[in-house]
Amino acid sequence: MPDERPWWQTAVFYQLYPRSFADSDGDGVGDLAGAIRKLPHLRRLGVDAVWICPFYPSPQRDFGYDVTDHRGVDPVFGTVADAERLIRTAHDLGLRVVIDFIPNHTSDEHPWFVESRDHADGPKRDWYYWRDGSAGRPPTNWLSLFGGSAWTWDAGRRQYYLHSYLEEQPDLNWRNPAVRTAMYDVLRCWLDRGVDGFRIDAFRQLLKDPQWRDNPVNPDWPADGDPYHRLIPLRSTDQDDIVMIIGELRDLLRDHPRPPGGCRPDDRVLLAEAYLPIPKLVRYHGTNGDGLQLPSNMNLLSCPWQPRAVAALVEEYEELLPPGAWPNWVLGNHDRSRVATRLGHDQQRIAALLLLTLRGTPILYYGEELGLPDVHVPADRVRDPVALRTGRTWLGRDPARMPMPWTRAARAGFCAEDVEPWLPMRPDSAELSVESQQDDPASMLTLYRRILELRRTVPALSAGNYATLQADDRLLSFRRGHQTGDAVVALNFSDHPTRYDLPPDRFWQLELTSQDGAASRILRPHEGHLLLSGQNKKV
Repeated sequence: MPDERPWWQTAVFYQLYPRSFADSDGDGVGDLAGAIRKLPHLRRLGVDAVWICPFYPSPQRDFGYDVTDHRGVDPVFGTVADAERLIRTAHDLGLRVVIDFIPNHTSDEHPWFVESRDHADGPKRDWYYWRDGSAGRPPTNWLSLFGGSAWTWDAGRRQYYLHSYLEEQPDLNWRNPAVRTAMYDVLRCWLDRGVDGFRIDAFRQLLKDPQWRDNPVNPDWPADGDPYHRLIPLRSTDQDDIVMIIGELRDLLRDHPRPPGGCRPDDRVLLAEAYLPIPKLVRYHGTNGDGLQLPSNMNLLSCPWQPRAVAALVEEYEELLPPGAWPNWVLGNHDRSRVATRLGHDQQRIAALLLLTLRGTPILYYGEELGLPDVHVPADRVRDPVALRTGRTWLGRDPARMPMPWTRAARAGFCAEDVEPWLPMRPDSAELSVESQQDDPASMLTLYRRILELRRTVPALSAGNYATLQADDRLLSFRRGHQTGDAVVALNFSDHPTRYDLPPDRFWQLELTSQDGAASRILRPHEGHLLLSGQNKKV
């Protein structure tokens, strides 16, 4: 029987960071033409959709998240024609395409902000958040995520403007209907170009407290912690009426006509960046399927890597999801240290098995299928503007953005051998490359391909319900139940051999181990098993 659920519920998404994926023009920076050449890798890997990080015209103060033209393509990445060709090529390969949409802020060089700043009585005077005050006394105590006050004084207009991130990224006033209309026209433009959906950046920042009240002090903030968390962003993020914006976005995607070669309106999907605890995150799912389809669940990024903690997180999410909602999981992205570094080399294999077998839609960060660790970035090679500006090197995101290693050649096939890539390569790039791993049965790439193949062919893994079987100091095991048969996943988080039990109501067959070699019901250190019930029917 064909699966009638929306495609994004059975899909695996792949986050493609174009600056670091593949360089085609010899400048050491990845681009859209390079990405097009490498899309067959995603098809062979077994993912279903590609989310492409920003490629819009930008001064690159925050590497593309400071946009000057939401409809264009920055020359460093190519042209609009390249973007359209990427979308067509992906579709020809059977891949859906989701692109980043950055609605919360623009670059301070965007024509909208220039007009708003220079013409205080003009039509765009309140397209951004301008507030009265005096130099040195901001309107509120709100903080920027990138350090310091969220307000910057503009001497020409003699007012403060709000920026949740860099001062070069002023926040748009989404309570102004004209702003929403202009940004919705951006979405329509890209829908007409054939994209299948959008990943919405900084979504919880989109609306602010209209009464401009201060944020409360966080009593649990440690003195050596991230200064942003000194305050609880109660007034500057996650406002209750964000549901109005969600409704407008859903209506737009549903009602906009289908372009030639584009997907059906009912198939369009909205992801959203939302660093929120589960009780707050689930509100973005809406009720009865009327919210964002996939508000990104980032909680595995900060959850203690312990069986009991992971099981408690999964159970909380499952319990609090509203009717009609579908879970999703993220274990790595362009803002956080890579899995192999954050969790450790030995644990990355069970991390892959966990991410790809939990109930819900997984979002895979480029290079995780190779087991890429962070790269060391010398001080003279740092490119992350946050690290450069603040000197807070622990906030630097460069190490997780290493150029993708494709071959054993010099520069690992990312760029020409006589070109310096925008970030350094690891010394072991050749061994980590796609070329080195693609025919190795023990490689990380092979493990990802095998898990993804099972996810496609075993309904329990893509559609089955979830139940924790055991969670203790060493072991997490859970069951995925489906009418065609069940699956059990057992993961050893420890460096000691660990035995696991199986439900006695089925006959179980070991289908996959995360390590090479003989297998039994005693997991070796850092090992994971995937078992299928005897009744499990592959389709």
